[in-house]
Amino acid sequence: MPQQPLVEIRDVNFAYGSRPILKGINMTFHKGQVIAIMGGSGCGKSTLFRLIGGAIKPTRGEVKIDGQVIHKLDQQALYAMRRKMGVLFQFGALFTDMSVYDNVAFQMREHTDLPEEIIHDLVMMKLHTVGLRGTHALMPSELSGGMARRVALARTIALDPMLILYDEPFTGLDPISLTVVGDSIRRLNSALGATSVVVTHDIQESMKLVDYIYFIADGVIAAEGTPDEIEESTTPFVHQFVHGERDGPVPFHYPAGNYMQDLGVSI
Repeated sequence: MPQQPLVEIRDVNFAYGSRPILKGINMTFHKGQVIAIMGGSGCGKSTLFRLIGGAIKPTRGEVKIDGQVIHKLDQQALYAMRRKMGVLFQFGALFTDMSVYDNVAFQMREHTDLPEEIIHDLVMMKLHTVGLRGTHALMPSELSGGMARRVALARTIALDPMLILYDEPFTGLDPISLTVVGDSIRRLNSALGATSVVVTHDIQESMKLVDYIYFIADGVIAAEGTPDEIEESTTPFVHQFVHGERDGPVPFHYPAGNYMQDLGVSI
């Protein structure tokens, strides 16, 4: 019997006022997969994350996680579901006035009744997993960008989530840190038996990391497939995005009137 998907997104539509963002989105994420969601800025990737987390409700359709429709949960049930999720925010978003140790311990103290001795051992285990056990006494301001992202990753997995959402995890990282973070995402997903969803613009790193890719353009899924399938895609938008080409369906210039007229030149 086929395993039920962990996340099912069915015919999801969403609009901010009269401005449509998502138009009939369908996605399926299975347990153990690492999924990439790609597309140009403003295509609806972050909106999709907010729908998965229950921060907003779809105009039409449903987002189902572990068999439950998110927007139909009451506040207590939604809170319990969010405890099973981890989110790595862009640039890490560490608490700047807390040490590395306290950043990772925060969720354990907030959401469990574990004694401090157990929390200590768990924090050190999570930091060891990302290679940063020796930084536990440091403040975020004492960390490099790559180190801060890895501490944020340790905090993200503090409660062993079943679903991990990564918002642009590679932004601003040097090549070494980028590879380390990418390897950590893949390794931790396997170790936790989790499902990871990565919103990213980093094509090359994602191709090495993920099992499946969804491309969003103009509010719909323009293409989907394995990294090899996406690499060979002949869909104009996908081909332009993957190969970083200037010419294609995504224009360099924002729509505007006649250039000479805007300069005040008579024609």
